[in-house]
Amino acid sequence: MEFLPIFLDIRDRKCVVVGGGQIALRKALLLARAGARLQIVCENVSAALTEFGNANPVEFSTEGFNSSHLEDAALVIAATDNPEVNRLISAAARERDILVNVVDQPALCTFILPSVVDRSPVVIAVSSSGNSPVLTRKLKELNEVMLPERIGEFAEILGSFRERVKSQIGKFSDRVRYWESLLESDIPELVYSGNSSAAIKRIEESLLQFGQESAVGEVYLVGAGPGDPDLLTLRALRLMHKADVVLYDRLVSEQIMNRLRPDAEKIHVGKARAKHTVEQETINQMLVRLAREGKKVLRLKGGDPFIFGRGGEELETLAREKVSFQVVPGITAASGCASYAGIPLTHRDYSQSVRFLAGHLADGELNLDWESLVKEQQTLVFYMGLLGLETICNELVDHGMDPLMPIAVIQQGTTSNQKVITSTLSAMPAEATRQKLVAPTIIIIGQVVKLREQLSWFEGRIEIE
Repeated sequence: MEFLPIFLDIRDRKCVVVGGGQIALRKALLLARAGARLQIVCENVSAALTEFGNANPVEFSTEGFNSSHLEDAALVIAATDNPEVNRLISAAARERDILVNVVDQPALCTFILPSVVDRSPVVIAVSSSGNSPVLTRKLKELNEVMLPERIGEFAEILGSFRERVKSQIGKFSDRVRYWESLLESDIPELVYSGNSSAAIKRIEESLLQFGQESAVGEVYLVGAGPGDPDLLTLRALRLMHKADVVLYDRLVSEQIMNRLRPDAEKIHVGKARAKHTVEQETINQMLVRLAREGKKVLRLKGGDPFIFGRGGEELETLAREKVSFQVVPGITAASGCASYAGIPLTHRDYSQSVRFLAGHLADGELNLDWESLVKEQQTLVFYMGLLGLETICNELVDHGMDPLMPIAVIQQGTTSNQKVITSTLSAMPAEATRQKLVAPTIIIIGQVVKLREQLSWFEGRIEIE
């Protein structure tokens, strides 16, 4: 993070804008909206600035900038087209520990002005740390479209109940649960549609009724996808922000973990090859216990929880114990990694079916129906198959598959560290050893792998053919 995002109270405080053009006017308008006591320093006052000054309490100084203009100032914005003057303003402000912004010159700034979506008291500030104002503007436009027009009014209504809720509901976690239940009800829509009086009545009723029933917990079984956080579903993100407790696997990427609610309790229950840090039955019982404590429990799994994720086993326990749950599918590693590697799993000319297989060894063996796997027009995808790669390749060749059949091994697919190796069945084991591949990987076998040369679009860290 290059800049700390903060919101400053500048109401009735002196703020200085140096410059007389349109940019200076825009900055002055923004400061005026926040209630600043403005001083504008410019040798020539334009008609637009004069009009602005007639409508707002502004002090104009028509002499050239000097350090005395900064006396008692809370902040200063330099919006001149003279680089020397801008540098002088920056230096003078820094000497006095006054916040300074020099338009389009981040190196001279101690603060930057973000794009603002204003639904006061709801205010969203968007910044690219000065790298791309146009990108920032686009992000602002997205927020403008998504935010309800009356969300500020709704925030004021919630604020009017804040002390009452705090006095009536003593426990912090219970207050969080109350506010979440309110925000997930139809009450916000009453405000957004202009019926605030009905919304206020409903809030009063909900507050009287809160606590009459014991807290009811729930489990969210959520697929986190193969690694890229942009592949999370909207529903997954929503539940990730609701959860009180998160039980997560080792395949959930750090970037996805960063999307969780910051104050949620996070418990690692991941399994590594031949090393189960937490037994599956223990995980099942943890989900039951935490939900019965009234908590919203997020079971976060890499990929899709129903494809080699043991999600079904966990839900069997929850169903047996009569614990409420939801399931959110995720993009499975086969689909995500294949797509990012430019390998279609099916193709009219090469493959009319695809099979997902567990490729990990059990007691040193991999017991599969190899004869059924050696078929034309078929794609094979092996999960967790790195340790058994040599066995997979040898068994397929021994059962009649062409030794020159294309094969791809994708390491850390969909992430910036994605590494893709393509070869043939006979050559891949030696190549994988030479490249020192590490888990997690996905293995794709079939004629569709040949299409990667034409269809590859996402390049990670390294590329080997």
